[in-house]
Amino acid sequence: MSFAHTLQALVVMALWGLNFVVAKWALAEFPPLFVMFLRFALVAVLIIPFFRVPRDKLWKIALLSVTLGSIHFPMMFTGLQGIDAATASLAAQAQVPFSSLLAAVVFKDKLGWRRGIGMAAAFAGVAVIAGEPRLGNSLYSLLLILAASFAFAVASVQMKLIGAVNGFAVNGWMALFAMPQLLVLSLLLEHGQMEALANSTWVGWASIVYMAVAVTIIAYGLWYPLLGRYSVNQTMPYLLTVPIFGVASGALLMGDPLTINLAIGGLLTIGGVAVIVRRGAKAVNETVTNPT
Repeated sequence: MSFAHTLQALVVMALWGLNFVVAKWALAEFPPLFVMFLRFALVAVLIIPFFRVPRDKLWKIALLSVTLGSIHFPMMFTGLQGIDAATASLAAQAQVPFSSLLAAVVFKDKLGWRRGIGMAAAFAGVAVIAGEPRLGNSLYSLLLILAASFAFAVASVQMKLIGAVNGFAVNGWMALFAMPQLLVLSLLLEHGQMEALANSTWVGWASIVYMAVAVTIIAYGLWYPLLGRYSVNQTMPYLLTVPIFGVASGALLMGDPLTINLAIGGLLTIGGVAVIVRRGAKAVNETVTNPT
């Protein structure tokens, strides 16, 4: 890759990695499900007028919106509310080995011993992080993030089954279908939405805009051309830097502690994911581009 395109890829990874911290800022002002409702509402408004999808794909995207809108994002953001951004950015990488396992079941993808070792290392890393004493009161939140990672692995299978559709179109229409689901869940399970709106600050709204515009539109706008220009082996390794940016931004902007458990667990997790990506797991391409 050229130097300019290398910088372009790293900018995308930085935008996605920083999102864990930005999400924490949004969650400080709004309930988690309501945050996702606002985010998807903005995404739908910005994308739907410009991108259409074939009618025969709409029902598959609607099913995808259930997995992401009613399962993945509610668990991910509820879990993120109770855990630091650095730990969450590493634990979320469990979606990659989960995706490889599902690819083996659904698409008969042969795992091989190398990917088996990679999955074992990734899960071992998460276990090391979970065993950290300071997370004793946050294990439920960590489990929610792991469950959300499995849900996204299911969504990655659905994405492959949708077939060739413009990525922006999928994001926009999925957001449109997910909006009412998230609003209903928020009204049923949360409270204080009106108070949050009344007391919100520019930081909370800027965080929503960042998640919708920077993470979904700008980042993918920079990333998709690279995917079209370069091979998977050239682009996928950059995705391993997302948790690095996530940990760094959590430490620098929120004071998240960098403990020995986090360092060892992070190295095991990222190393395991690297092996899986290197061996070309069929579902990884979709899974590891999830920016939360």
